[in-house]
Amino acid sequence: MNPRRKKRLGLALTLVLGVGATIGLMLYALNQNMDLFYTPTELVNGKPDGTKPEVGQRLRIGGMVVTDSVQRDPDSLKVSFKVADVGPQVTVIFEGILPDLFREGQGIVAQGELVNANTVKAHEVLAKHDEEYMPPEIAEAMNKNHQPLEYTEQQKGSY
Repeated sequence: MNPRRKKRLGLALTLVLGVGATIGLMLYALNQNMDLFYTPTELVNGKPDGTKPEVGQRLRIGGMVVTDSVQRDPDSLKVSFKVADVGPQVTVIFEGILPDLFREGQGIVAQGELVNANTVKAHEVLAKHDEEYMPPEIAEAMNKNHQPLEYTEQQKGSY
């Protein structure tokens, strides 16, 4: 092989290795910052494909705040509440000021880390902003887990 070809081969190999290392580092960085979304049922029972979050994993959980489940610490900003969809309930612990729209029966998304199988320590809580809007992840998960209710004409008129 002549020196000119050796130089080109070396340059090509260096370029391929550099691009490969760059892509690998980018994927590693993105994986560190990725928060997966779960409903309470998926968090406790696992997703349909069998994946289940591990203790300490960062995640987002979305569902409805269970009525009469909000407990506030009178000496601090610590709040705990339960979130549910159609299955088991998950306890969310949060220290800070909750959004103005937060209330029982309201849809929320909490971002934090898994403490145990059914407890999440949240560092951010987001509340649904009106009666019509639902985040796409929650709507999709709720449609998978819920069967639509069918009302009779008598029930429709009673509202």
